[in-house]
Amino acid sequence: VSSNGKNYSLGSSSCNIPELPEWSQCALVSTDSAVSERRQKDREERLALVLWRRPIVTLHYFLLETFITLKKWTLKLWQRRGTVFLILVLCSLFSLAYSTEGAHQKYVQYLEKRFLWCAYWVGLGILSSVGLGTGLHTFLLYLGPHIASVTLAAYECGSTDFPEPPYPDQIICPDGGVEGSISLWSIVSKVRLEACMWGAGTAIGELPPYFMARAARLSGADPDDEDYEEFEEMLEQAQTAQDFVTRAKLGVQNMVQKVGFFGILACASIPNPLFDLAGITCGHFLVPFWTFFGATLIGKAIVKMHIQKLFVIITFSKHIVEQMVSLIGSLPRVGPSIQKPFSEYLEAQRSKLHHHTGAGTPATENWLAWVFEKVVLVMVCYFIFSIINSMAQSYAKRRQQSRQQRYTEEKTK
Repeated sequence: VSSNGKNYSLGSSSCNIPELPEWSQCALVSTDSAVSERRQKDREERLALVLWRRPIVTLHYFLLETFITLKKWTLKLWQRRGTVFLILVLCSLFSLAYSTEGAHQKYVQYLEKRFLWCAYWVGLGILSSVGLGTGLHTFLLYLGPHIASVTLAAYECGSTDFPEPPYPDQIICPDGGVEGSISLWSIVSKVRLEACMWGAGTAIGELPPYFMARAARLSGADPDDEDYEEFEEMLEQAQTAQDFVTRAKLGVQNMVQKVGFFGILACASIPNPLFDLAGITCGHFLVPFWTFFGATLIGKAIVKMHIQKLFVIITFSKHIVEQMVSLIGSLPRVGPSIQKPFSEYLEAQRSKLHHHTGAGTPATENWLAWVFEKVVLVMVCYFIFSIINSMAQSYAKRRQQSRQQRYTEEKTK
């Protein structure tokens, strides 16, 4: 509230604004308190809208929100119909080249294979960080196991020149591998493309918080986003923050705001659960897009990915794995019984590496592989459920905002 050039916070616990009448002071504070209570009540009502509590309403709201989102994206595509037409023409030309016989077919098939492989990992990276529902931890579920399997195969085969096909769908040892000739950097080079593509996908997934905060700052509108509201509250309480988490968030915000490109690069280059705050901070303080995205891309796709990649490769190197299995076996009482399935699983993987296509690969299934498959299935299902809940809650927010707008209009009449 502004009075005689002076600004006053409506969130004050007292009604002491000397330039305003006492009844007006308390009315302002009371109004602000009522708005905060209403928002908190609306937020609690939305969070209670989940599949396991109100399945029918949640699915109904999810379908309505899906329809609204599709309509919105259709209108955006229509507004950019020139670009869409150009993309369709390029796709038609590629389809024509793909279906026409000739010497160019091997190049077309190579491009198709590389494009699909890169798109797969970029997509998994986006799912990991874009904030749909709870986020899908695709590094733990897909990229990490892929790097681990390549590492184990490289040490077993003595080479990373796996036959293509069946690689990457299946890894088979090539002929002529020399045991002990593999190096750390040869494994790093083998998985560099997919790791960098996954890192680029995580960088793309960090853009929505940036654009949301930037649009809110430029328009002056309140996006009613929980993360953005938390960020604004953190800025207001910067001087009085005591708990470790808030101080850590303030540290990230100060680094990004004061250091700029290199601050964003530092935050993006290490495993950092608070990096969403960096995107909101950059958007709020109108950091240029290429400064934010360039630093994020370099940090996540190059620096951070090499750190994570090296960690997985070293962890699953031959001597480390053997030491871990031996350590499990040395546990008192339960050690041998736990060690047995691990040893059987590793032996089965080694056998598969030396069975060429059509040579009758053993079909034995280890319970560790079965458990991992079920864990992946459960996490993917939970991710889908969280998307449904999130979209249903977004539609509930639309209804609440519409209801509040009608109430305000009726009150001003």
